[in-house]
Amino acid sequence: MQQKKDAPLRSDAQRNRERILEVALAELTCSADAPLSAIAKKAGVGQGTFYRHFPNRESLVLEVYRYEVQQVADAAAQLLETRAPDRALREWMDRLAQYAMAKAGLADAMRKATTARGTLTSLGHGAVTSAVTLLLEANEEAGTIRPGVTPDDFVLAIAGLWQIDPHSDWQQRAGRLLDLVMDGLRAGAPSR
Repeated sequence: MQQKKDAPLRSDAQRNRERILEVALAELTCSADAPLSAIAKKAGVGQGTFYRHFPNRESLVLEVYRYEVQQVADAAAQLLETRAPDRALREWMDRLAQYAMAKAGLADAMRKATTARGTLTSLGHGAVTSAVTLLLEANEEAGTIRPGVTPDDFVLAIAGLWQIDPHSDWQQRAGRLLDLVMDGLRAGAPSR
């Protein structure tokens, strides 16, 4: 019997998946080129189990990213409760940058996984898309950003974050980049 794509995983399969993600986070944070076979072995799963969950490096890296960035994504709604929409968006971008730079090896893995096909489009799914959508809609309703900006537009605009060397003076570079993105989002806003 074939399992439906959206059906929940059995509890043992879910545990295997979570173990793989935990090990992958640790290994990829240390080295973007960590061998998939080493991740499977340290997670205590066979190659078949590993590849059923993650058919390639890109799918693993993106899932580790989504798994970890959920906290950052959840901050979007929290920030909107206490800040003006444009301030919430800008502060959320700072949190994303801090996360990306704190996970230097993971940032390297993200760069490699997302530039392998010349696009960052695959990054724009899940928790990040939900958070970005929430923030963009709040800003569009408030008239603080230009109308019609999509989550994909936003992800492509901030893609430079993954090009910043986390071992450099990344705070200044990320701040300038994100200020430029905010200035671009504000240009043409109805309330300006």
